[in-house]
Amino acid sequence: MTKVVSKQLLPVYDKPLIYYSLTTLMLAGITEMLIITTPQDAHLFKALLGDGAQWGLSFSYAEQARPEGVPQALTIGRDFIGDSNVALILGDNMFFGHGLGAMLERCAQLEEGGLVFGYRVKDPQRYGVVEFAGDGRVRSIMEKPAKPRSNFAVTGLYFFDRQAPEIAAGLKPSARGETEIVDVINTNHRAGTLRVEALATGYAWLDTGTPESLIDAGQFVRAVEQRQGYKIACPERIAFQRGLITVKDLRRLAAPLAKSEYGDYLLRLADGLV
Repeated sequence: MTKVVSKQLLPVYDKPLIYYSLTTLMLAGITEMLIITTPQDAHLFKALLGDGAQWGLSFSYAEQARPEGVPQALTIGRDFIGDSNVALILGDNMFFGHGLGAMLERCAQLEEGGLVFGYRVKDPQRYGVVEFAGDGRVRSIMEKPAKPRSNFAVTGLYFFDRQAPEIAAGLKPSARGETEIVDVINTNHRAGTLRVEALATGYAWLDTGTPESLIDAGQFVRAVEQRQGYKIACPERIAFQRGLITVKDLRRLAAPLAKSEYGDYLLRLADGLV
């Protein structure tokens, strides 16, 4: 199953945020990724991440010349996706919770249509909003409604079948001048092939698209990591635990970082101490 990472359209100082979306895909068992960036940022991401081989992954890169909507990632990535299904994740989204990997692996086995996640928020008007019927079925999904019909926002992680690039290519821009991912989702909804999974309260979803939410995310990560001694978005840890790299590889990756807290964490991981 081929996957896409998009859109990492962030200021230079925010580039490390991509590790959160990257490791989310790794938890889903995804190893082939297309990273879509702005033309001016492409070289920065290539320098930061390389080809992914250090973590047992394979990265390709593409550019989005103009911000014409999230679905454009699917058309840009059409050749990369080929005949495979696809996962699309936004570069400023963070997911965390016990059992997240097992849940995402199950979702990555999608065979038809689309699958998205709903998460209860206090400001749903900022997002695509899912309205559920009394029996739990999806009644509607609306993009940034002035009067939301529920508090469930659609997160920035989407699973689609191989038809997604074709659907995206046929979309017309909204009043905002961009194509909308909610239109891809609603195409599956109308076809009866959409699944929406409401993330339980035990999971955390953080959209770091505003300065306030970025601060919230930083405080959340700091609290978890300091209390548990656990690195949330650590590609080396996930790669090692999933057998993508060996303990020898892990020590090699830790060597240049040996005098840092992160390097020490990797060495303790190699020694089985975390």
